[in-house]
Amino acid sequence: MLILEEMQSRGHEALSLLHHAPSGLRAALAIHSTVLGPAIAGVRLREQDEELAVRGALALSESLTLKAALAGLNFGGGACVLMMPESGVDDPHAREALFRALGRQVNPLASRVVLTEDIGVSPADIAFVAQETPATLGMNTDTSAVTGYGVYRGMKAAARFALGSESMRGVRVAILGVGAVGRTLAMALHREGARLTVADTRLEKAEALAAELDGTQAVPCAALLDVPCDIVAPCAYGHSIHSADVPRLQCRLIAGGEHHPLTRRGEAAVKEAGIVYIPDFAINAAGLIAAATGVDMNQAAERVYQTVTRITQVAEQYDKAPHVVARRMAERRIDLIGGLGRV
Repeated sequence: MLILEEMQSRGHEALSLLHHAPSGLRAALAIHSTVLGPAIAGVRLREQDEELAVRGALALSESLTLKAALAGLNFGGGACVLMMPESGVDDPHAREALFRALGRQVNPLASRVVLTEDIGVSPADIAFVAQETPATLGMNTDTSAVTGYGVYRGMKAAARFALGSESMRGVRVAILGVGAVGRTLAMALHREGARLTVADTRLEKAEALAAELDGTQAVPCAALLDVPCDIVAPCAYGHSIHSADVPRLQCRLIAGGEHHPLTRRGEAAVKEAGIVYIPDFAINAAGLIAAATGVDMNQAAERVYQTVTRITQVAEQYDKAPHVVARRMAERRIDLIGGLGRV
């Protein structure tokens, strides 16, 4: 992997590798853009190797730039991917040490980056970071739950465009990944009467949710893309739908909380297949909006609903794919506001 070439092609400003042996801290911190303001960076904690952490940070930070811009926030995009320490973080003191070490490492960059929670990281973890740096957001926000509810509201707006109605009653939705975001989405859809199929890398987790929600079916991840449905909602860890898998899809809409469920090649493939794709940075922004502005879950989700509605209206007016429209809208705001210059 040619790091500088990758950064140049995506327009990144900086990439840092963070290390602190006593705490087990090993992380990749990417800053994609600070044109609109400090780069708001979701912090993820996962078991993965160095190359995956770097690739993930670069991809996530670019997505955060587009997400913040499209949501009308005065932030740029960043990402911080932590590799799981060899000794784990089950010991609460070890977890505290890990996140406080992260805070100390990031503190010199406090004018350029702001950390908030993402997969595997809780508000309590960000509170540890905040003991060492002011560069934090979201300690008092359950961002995963807010994000999941925002995906639900955005899905309704997208369904009006792709399916002809925003009602979820009787609509067949296949959800891939039932962590905090996927579970919240499933609960909201079930309350409205949607017909759900769920899958997770831990099948027992999907089966437990299916048992909780009457009429819901659980299947292995490998089988989910073959399920006849109206909507596929990827809510896993990224690139869940490979371009080679697109011919298997039996849906009319892809809309979920996952960052980068499709590559650019995959986006082209679903467009060719006549499937509407609402990109992650448009539909999963509610948690970020709530953390950045302090609005409640309903207000943040309503902003996502309005954003997706605006995207689909423009897409219909100009006969363009919604994911293309969404990216152009985000890039246009960056160009216009960035063109004002620094105060």
